[in-house]
Amino acid sequence: MPKHDVTEDQVGGIEQGKFLENRNVMCYIACVYSMSQAVKNNKIMYDNMIKQVDMMFPPDIKDAVKDSIENCRPVAKKYKDVCEAAFWTAKCMYDYNPANFVFP
Repeated sequence: MPKHDVTEDQVGGIEQGKFLENRNVMCYIACVYSMSQAVKNNKIMYDNMIKQVDMMFPPDIKDAVKDSIENCRPVAKKYKDVCEAAFWTAKCMYDYNPANFVFP
């Protein structure tokens, strides 16, 4: 995690809904998303997120996760910065359906 200068304490609770509003944390989320092609060319790629869910997620949560992604599509449009867009999209997905939120 040194690339974005974050600690386990700062990012270890993301999957449990602990989103620390910190620039490094925001960029860490964008970096994780970019490794899975969910962020490309500094944009959130929602269709790529859906494809990842179809390929990698357990069948019992696929529809719920895809529903969260669709619900949170408008969030990124509010931000010009990819780090902020990724952070608030992830937080939106958690807030929308915490039981089925998965952070890589």
